[in-house]
Amino acid sequence: MQPILRKIFVVCWVVASINKPLDPIIIMKKLLISLCVGLSLSLSPDTGFAATPAQSRLGINLSGLADWSTDYPFVDVFRMSRKWISQSEGAGWGKGPELVRDANGWITHLETNCWADTPLLTGSNGHAPAGDYVCLFDGEGEINFQYAKVISREPGRIVVRINSETTAPTGGGIFLGLRSTNPTNYVRNIRVIMPGFEKTYRDQVFSPPFLTRWNEFNTFRFMDWLHTNGSHQREWSDRATTNYCNYTERGIPVEVMIDLCNRLKINPWFNIPHLASDDYVRQFAALVQRTLDPRLKAYVEYSNEVWNSMFEQHRYAEAKGKEMNLGPESRPWEGAAVFYGLRSQQIFKIWEDACGSRARLVRVIAWQAAGGTYWTDGMVLGKNETGKNADALAIAPYMTLCIGPGTKPNSDTVADWTVDQVLDYTETNALPECLEWTRSSKTIADKYGLRLVCYESGQHLVGVGGGENNEKMTQVFQAANRHPRMGVLYTKYLDALNKAGVDLTCLWCSTGKWSKWGSWGLTEYWDETGATQPKFKAVCDWNQQHTRP
Repeated sequence: MQPILRKIFVVCWVVASINKPLDPIIIMKKLLISLCVGLSLSLSPDTGFAATPAQSRLGINLSGLADWSTDYPFVDVFRMSRKWISQSEGAGWGKGPELVRDANGWITHLETNCWADTPLLTGSNGHAPAGDYVCLFDGEGEINFQYAKVISREPGRIVVRINSETTAPTGGGIFLGLRSTNPTNYVRNIRVIMPGFEKTYRDQVFSPPFLTRWNEFNTFRFMDWLHTNGSHQREWSDRATTNYCNYTERGIPVEVMIDLCNRLKINPWFNIPHLASDDYVRQFAALVQRTLDPRLKAYVEYSNEVWNSMFEQHRYAEAKGKEMNLGPESRPWEGAAVFYGLRSQQIFKIWEDACGSRARLVRVIAWQAAGGTYWTDGMVLGKNETGKNADALAIAPYMTLCIGPGTKPNSDTVADWTVDQVLDYTETNALPECLEWTRSSKTIADKYGLRLVCYESGQHLVGVGGGENNEKMTQVFQAANRHPRMGVLYTKYLDALNKAGVDLTCLWCSTGKWSKWGSWGLTEYWDETGATQPKFKAVCDWNQQHTRP
């Protein structure tokens, strides 16, 4: 839906909803507005309206949740709170005694002269929605706020004002402190509701700007929402639940992901933890089968980048490969690749049995874009009929510019480049390289009759091996990401991937603060638009102009 149409829709709906909700004239207004919106979603891109998610060729990796997140998916921002920090009078920061918590993470007891803090909205940098937030809670105790002005207080309900004048001097963040709690009726079920949503937050779980921003994409990849990398989850009881005190310690519950996809009619892409037992996989699949809109397909992938030695899941696969004698002891990474294919097939079979068929599944084998014939074909798809028991080969063909002290060019050299030089090099070197990977992967995918998709994609301008500490280079990389030419480059990139036969391109990633570790977010903050972020505008424009039949 175009921004102007969205605004008209929101204004009209609010006006039509004021008083007398059963008035027939108002009901007709609502029906007319809904009809107009419905029609707009089905019009072709040439009309100026966007396509439906089903017509989109793009997916998005949703950024993980933390107190420093710069996107706000939920109207209850306490979901973004950090793990409780124990404090004690006279001790250093975070040096309090170990906290006693219940199964859902709520503190059941505080020792004398002790309390607990949790930070919120620390990455906002002045971008957090300003206004009066309502803190609701059950139980008996004292909650206070730092860097937020308390407007009113009553049992179980506190109103606090958050704006640029009240937040921390650094420009973002507040602290919620639990100063006391009654052990027989301890404080629990804390919610901190965005301005204007106190009466609707139970049903309107997701913030409207979040829903609007990503509602035209085909697929949501939930790798970070599931805390996939280095996950410790083994059994279904280990998973994140909606009753847990936050969504930052264990990840976001699968039920919430399904709810989001059902609301927007967007396909989910699930990453199964590398330690997950068969029962975990079975219950995960059964939950999706019961509750996911039957018109949607579930992409299923075993963990994330099992090929990547920086991740715990790779080391686990190496150990399993050695245990099962799947590869030479001198080359444990080969055994890891073979194990990945075997375990993926086991997981696919469990999902197929739980769902009754493969009709709603996309079974994903994801491997390194540069893997080629030796890795992707020889060690993964070509072993144990893995290629015959999958639906898609997924790669991450980034426009890669990983620069360090020992690379060519090195970080000192690139730090002195202009933005145009960085973008020239990306276009003339990184783009052709990643397209060569893509074409090679397409040949392998075709050999096994698989779709070629991208599990991640986009620019990859980042310092490595110490290069990340070159502040001057980081600044030029970030300037390049903000430059209008980056939008032009994204358009060329998406055109080329489409021409090379990529069926679905999931970009990395939605919204996130840029740093020396990379400029990954299509936007840095939730309230930015294409006017300030050319690569975000280019992606949205391309999505509208390149629909599926």
